[in-house]
Amino acid sequence: MTMEVTMKPKNGPVVGGVPGGVPSAQEEAPAHIVWFESLSRGDTPIAGGKGANLGELTRAGLPVPRGFVITAAAFRASMESIAPQLTELWQRIDPDDPESLATLSEELKQLVRKVEIPASVRSVLLAAYRQLGKERAVAVRSSATSEDTAATSFAGMHETYTNIVGEEAVLDRVRECWSSAYGQRVVAYRKSQGLSEEPTLAVVVQEMVNSARSGVMFTVDPSTGNRERLVIEGAFGLGEVVVGGQVEPDTYVVDKQRMRVLEARIGHKDFKIVRESHGKERRVELSPEEAGRRVLTDEEVLEIARLGLRVEQHYGSPQDVEWAEEGGRMYLVQSRPITTLVEAVKPEKKAQVKEPALVTGLGASPGVVSGRVRVLHKPEEGRHLRKGEILVAPMTSPDWVPTLRRAAAIITDSGGMTCHAAIVSRELRIPCVVGTRVATRVLRDGEEITVDGATGQVRAGLEEAPAAEPVGVSAQRGPAMAASAADPEPLATRLYVNLAMPGQAKEVAAMPVDGVGLLRAEFMLTDALGGVHPKRLLALGRRQEFVDKLAGSLLEITRAFRPRPVIYRTTDFRTNEFRGLEGGAEFEPNEANPMIGYRGCYRYLREPEIFQLELEVLARVREETPNLHVMIPFVRTKWELEACMEAIDRSPLGRQRGLERWVMAEVPSVVYRIPEYARMGITGVSIGSNDLTQLILGVDRDSEVCAELFDESDAAVLDAIVRIIRASREAGITCSLCGQAPSNRPEFAEHLVRAGITSISVDPGAVGAARRVIAAAERRLLLESARQGGTTRGSDDARDGAASPWAAASGRAGAPPRTRP
Repeated sequence: MTMEVTMKPKNGPVVGGVPGGVPSAQEEAPAHIVWFESLSRGDTPIAGGKGANLGELTRAGLPVPRGFVITAAAFRASMESIAPQLTELWQRIDPDDPESLATLSEELKQLVRKVEIPASVRSVLLAAYRQLGKERAVAVRSSATSEDTAATSFAGMHETYTNIVGEEAVLDRVRECWSSAYGQRVVAYRKSQGLSEEPTLAVVVQEMVNSARSGVMFTVDPSTGNRERLVIEGAFGLGEVVVGGQVEPDTYVVDKQRMRVLEARIGHKDFKIVRESHGKERRVELSPEEAGRRVLTDEEVLEIARLGLRVEQHYGSPQDVEWAEEGGRMYLVQSRPITTLVEAVKPEKKAQVKEPALVTGLGASPGVVSGRVRVLHKPEEGRHLRKGEILVAPMTSPDWVPTLRRAAAIITDSGGMTCHAAIVSRELRIPCVVGTRVATRVLRDGEEITVDGATGQVRAGLEEAPAAEPVGVSAQRGPAMAASAADPEPLATRLYVNLAMPGQAKEVAAMPVDGVGLLRAEFMLTDALGGVHPKRLLALGRRQEFVDKLAGSLLEITRAFRPRPVIYRTTDFRTNEFRGLEGGAEFEPNEANPMIGYRGCYRYLREPEIFQLELEVLARVREETPNLHVMIPFVRTKWELEACMEAIDRSPLGRQRGLERWVMAEVPSVVYRIPEYARMGITGVSIGSNDLTQLILGVDRDSEVCAELFDESDAAVLDAIVRIIRASREAGITCSLCGQAPSNRPEFAEHLVRAGITSISVDPGAVGAARRVIAAAERRLLLESARQGGTTRGSDDARDGAASPWAAASGRAGAPPRTRP
């Protein structure tokens, strides 16, 4: 069979001034509908991760079925009539309280399902659908603006509907996709990843591929991190059986350098899903002979692999790609960055095992954990799983996420290396074995077993953990093991991590990081407030309840990282965010532009009782864990900070020895104030590149209309960052950066190192890439220094010479790449 790797849009009538059936987003509906041809990877805020990636693949000439995106602006416009109710319910949800999660999530979803789609959205949506074909079968897929990025993978948690036919059916499925943004599994995952903002969702509408065969491809080996191999999984029929882990797919391992098939593991594919007319699908049982038949020949495996290499080369990073074949033609229906890649590890020494393996399968997430079995067959049974038990299930789906967070390891009957259980376990850094076929029948509740996620073995009894494990694969390890786990290369530049919630503190503390460079207060504070405005809470006499809850959350983090520093950024709620809390309308002013309004340091001076309450909590936590330090956000003027520092000094916190006082460098005035701030006792500066960028360029970072103007790599922003780093060094204080740029684009970290920054703080998912980039940058600087006769990092020669990566500030080459054309 020959697989075609190109696909051109079908010709059609001129729409919106553009021939070929592809309307212009600018002319037809600038805010609500955008066709794939007009999108690129930088358009995630508009089209979500899935939509942006499909646009990028289309523009790169890869074989993608035609389609368009219903944008995030369309979602917001459609939700406008119910926005106050959504905000109020969202802020009340407690993901760790099953009853609260279930009740409030359902209320949110029902609100969205009943919403009336505005005429401005409905008309352009249906016009676009007609361009694909009035009765054309399409897939309707959610595309979250925080989905399929390098830091998070929602692994099927938002809804996807296939084989949808007819205008009303499409509209109904769009509403269902929108409502899935508030599903229990999505809420639990968002909160666990520190994503506290209300969700925004785009929706992809794409021509259906009536696939005879389909599957998933990882362009690196996801279970070992081996970048010399790629893994392809395939099954018969539509791809949902592979993505959802409903069958045991074929697994093919390919040597990327020599382009040869190294392994072919034939799975047992009990059934397939096929399309029928009128938007229906049918399950077809396969005979034992068909179930054991190979899905792809070696030649076909290599053809798919070559497509995967094209995608990886285009993006410059490992990719998770979904493929489908119809009538001899190969299509790519999705691509996203791999968020769960572990560092390549050496094979562990096999433990001396007296008993043979109870069951074996595919090792999908490395690590060795011992514990008691808990067999569950459906997510509704999740309450029976106790924290630390080993979950055994036929297969997991996104509905299992709240349960998976409590599991020490996961074992499933079906699924492959790219199924939901495999992806989520790697993200949670717990061992996982999939495709065992018999685990739920062989293993018994309460039985003591050992799970080896590298070899795919499940052995009887409890075993001691091996002396060394891969970094970040076991949630059971403490911080003391972080340094020894894989002996990471030591760095001169400190690498910190950004955190928001305590749930993942132990896991992240086991990673090779020097501490927490940014601990965001807002998410823990909202949890401690219980959805009530702080002034209302004090009026109700619930002060102690707040102190106890917030202190408990903070201690989970400071204990996990002790003695490494934890830099706590005090509350930086804006008035529009505080108004959403119970009683907020009574206490919060209405502001036209809250982004630059009543917030940060200035607010502490106007509302000292709230600030003092927060300082009381910090003092209490520091009595047990003195590795906690304080950072003041959004400092505009010298006198504000002076008054704030006096308030700290008068509090119990200020009287504690060893307290470090940091400020966020977000307001451009900080460029000129650092020497004064240092004389006032400030010991550290952390550059908040998000706010700094919006204030230097005068663009609201939340504005979709002006999104292309928001560029952290603009020469003016880079120049300000360099000046802050220089001024900090000259004042003798530490300088860090905790914005999103290093997390979203690790290469940005290299430019910071070259500028002489003291430390960099990134999201947990970016730690591995950031370490590699920083280490490589430091090695290059040493080599350049030797060649130039002793120039050191951060010196004027190294920083301002022709090779300087910050040369963009003066129009030279080598600056970090722009995020938008």
